[in-house]
Amino acid sequence: MKKLTFFASLILLFLFLFAWNRPDQETDGGSTFRMNIASEPPTLDWSLATDNVSIRVLENLMEGLAEYDEALRPQPAIAKGWAVSPDGLRYLFILRDDVFWTDGKQVTAHDFEYSWKRLLDPKTASEYAYFLYDIRNAVEYNSGELKDPDQVGVKAIDEKTLQVDLKKPAVYFPSITTFTATFPLRRDVIERYGDRWTEPENIITCGPFRLKEWRHEYRLILEANERYHGGRPALDRVIFYVVEEDTTALTLYETDHLDRVALPPVAIPRYKDHPDYLRAPFLRGYYYGFNVQKAPFNDPRVRQAFSMAVDRSEIPQILKGGEIPATSWIPAGMFGHNPKIGLGFNPEKAKALLAEAGYPGGTGLPPITLGFNTDPTNRLIAENIQAQWKRNLGVTVGLDNMEWKVYLKRLREDPPSIFRLGWGADYPDPDNFMNLFTGTSGNNHTQWENAEYDRLIAEAASEPDETRRIGLYDEAQRILTEKEAPIMPLFFAAQNLLIKPSIQGLEVNAMDLLYLKKVQKRG
Repeated sequence: MKKLTFFASLILLFLFLFAWNRPDQETDGGSTFRMNIASEPPTLDWSLATDNVSIRVLENLMEGLAEYDEALRPQPAIAKGWAVSPDGLRYLFILRDDVFWTDGKQVTAHDFEYSWKRLLDPKTASEYAYFLYDIRNAVEYNSGELKDPDQVGVKAIDEKTLQVDLKKPAVYFPSITTFTATFPLRRDVIERYGDRWTEPENIITCGPFRLKEWRHEYRLILEANERYHGGRPALDRVIFYVVEEDTTALTLYETDHLDRVALPPVAIPRYKDHPDYLRAPFLRGYYYGFNVQKAPFNDPRVRQAFSMAVDRSEIPQILKGGEIPATSWIPAGMFGHNPKIGLGFNPEKAKALLAEAGYPGGTGLPPITLGFNTDPTNRLIAENIQAQWKRNLGVTVGLDNMEWKVYLKRLREDPPSIFRLGWGADYPDPDNFMNLFTGTSGNNHTQWENAEYDRLIAEAASEPDETRRIGLYDEAQRILTEKEAPIMPLFFAAQNLLIKPSIQGLEVNAMDLLYLKKVQKRG
């Protein structure tokens, strides 16, 4: 099997190199930045995109009311500024006069109103609809309780003024407007082209680049947007190649076919002293979730047992990338991080809990499968955890790996009894991590709901006193990772990258935002 995998990788690499070395009119000449993405983007509809691959592309095709500066603080982008009422319940965003879509039409406040209400429309079925739940009547409209979208607290007062009314103050709300799901949309384009509105010949965008080509399962080409309000980018084009195998991507970097690549764990020791190597913090957590509707994980004692049977300190030893073992959920480097929270390694207590739940030594457990998306790192981790559960609990767990789009569909329709996911910061506030597991979150695949948890998260979102806010998040984290344990956090990630010396202005930040409009390529 290993030989077959090796030869398959060689054949794949040969095909890539053959395709990339052919004369190509679209990529000849000019300044081109090349990097890989781990899969075909499931969608470029920013009301529906939830994965980091799609968002990586969209954050360079589009722009929102605000964007982040180097310190990850929201600053004006399409909005030239905003005003907040004294009670924190009303925002007025004033748009710039010089922002245009790629077809020459001006971006207006009506484009934002349409986009936000489309995100909340239950017919859209967006998993990120809950991002706007701080807005008045947003929950009611998204749930179908309220039928009239005009009752939702988002309104274009005129072409340049967007009024947003919140149901409660939200200290992080300007950060919400940096995220892809809140970007403006053209109603006429969507109504004209339907499901095909994101194809290159149809899509209309307003960011620093425009979509030139999308050859599915192979590559996407972005070209500089001459109409971009911030000035034409220094790069003429950006090419995202779909390369699923980390080792293949690394070989393509070594043969000068990529300008940036993430290092697979096996390669980190070899490159740790290389001049191209960069390690950076990452506001990203990696966890296993339990489907609490499926036995035996409908019993919190079983969930606690599985969590306590894992020694997280083994993970950095196999990944070698600076990962931080974690039992809590708010990541290191973020306000509210508390490493003392969570279920630590305690195999004896784990065995006792499993026996108490009626499964002594694992006897009587139904078949259990751990699902994960195909990736060598995910497999390394899964095999380690599988061995630990066998060693520390006497439990046999099967592994099921799926291609990314298939995996996302499975999570939406019928999550495995245990599943792998990660979460990177969409905005640098603990609400972004803790809101993920509320009962109304479209990204909560555990099927778990807890009214007290939801109350704590809602209260923390509007709490101005930092000490009290931390206390609320501590209490909520104990419910999430100790008392109820619908998830078992495993580690906080780090970024391990190779970047060509010719690439300048590529800022690496803890949110892994890739603003390529600032990048130049020398030589």
